[in-house]
Amino acid sequence: MSLGNLYILSAPSGAGKSSLINALLADLPRNEVRLSISHTTRNPRPAEEDGVHYYFTTHAEFEALIEKDHFLEWAEVFGNYYGTSLPMIEKSLEQGVDVFLDIDWQGQDKFAKKYRM
Repeated sequence: MSLGNLYILSAPSGAGKSSLINALLADLPRNEVRLSISHTTRNPRPAEEDGVHYYFTTHAEFEALIEKDHFLEWAEVFGNYYGTSLPMIEKSLEQGVDVFLDIDWQGQDKFAKKYRM
């Protein structure tokens, strides 16, 4: 089995990244491609579900994950943390699943520095 591909869509918060990715994914098989689910410390909005839209966590839990180098990228935005779990991405890619990341410019900057892009 070949590895999946990682696609990154980066833009400022509220620019429509999620809408664009969801439109792209609408016609693709879920077992072949998926949207990464980010961790966040912000409060859930109405109708958002933990593990579906985000993994909601506390600041202390998020900071502990930062210390363990758990995130592919992370950023603080408007006083809340957002980050992408490296183990979750690796697992999907190893299963041959393509993954789309929806990250802001801060996350992209950290990703680029970490992976020397």
